[in-house]
Amino acid sequence: MAELPEETIEEATRLTKLARRAVDPEEASAYRTRRARSLAEHGFTARVREGDATETLVLHPTDWVGDGRIRTDRIEDVDRAIEVQVAGPESPDDWDRVEAHNRAVARAVREAHGEVHGENAEAFADFIGNHYAKRIDDATPSEREEFLAEYFVRNVWPSEDQKDAIERSLEYVERLAKNDPD
Repeated sequence: MAELPEETIEEATRLTKLARRAVDPEEASAYRTRRARSLAEHGFTARVREGDATETLVLHPTDWVGDGRIRTDRIEDVDRAIEVQVAGPESPDDWDRVEAHNRAVARAVREAHGEVHGENAEAFADFIGNHYAKRIDDATPSEREEFLAEYFVRNVWPSEDQKDAIERSLEYVERLAKNDPD
């Protein structure tokens, strides 16, 4: 069986998001039915897994299902499953809101601490928003380290002043982000 085409994944994701937003239960059901038909053409089915604050669309082969449940004894290759976050703090749906917050933090750093720290804050906002679709103040220590070790040196082309100030800039970002500048 051929793996699921990217267009089908995108369409399943789009229909799932439309179903989530639909006010009318019949409209939501129609979106889910369209998604099921599209996936069935490729031998796949979908379910939405809900976490603490997230929802993830899970697309997997139909032959994994028995008696209405996923049967782990039928799974030969877990990499055939596809997961797409459709709601939650790191969801691409929230990107505009996240981007606005991150830009507000960067502006606040620039206004309070000057151009060099502002440029560093902008670079960090670019990284955390584009790579993780999350608020700048929700960056984990490992994401900060990835920014410093990889993104900052390879993508920012920082000046010597920026290099000298980056640690302090990130402290300013963290401090000002907690004050929720937006």
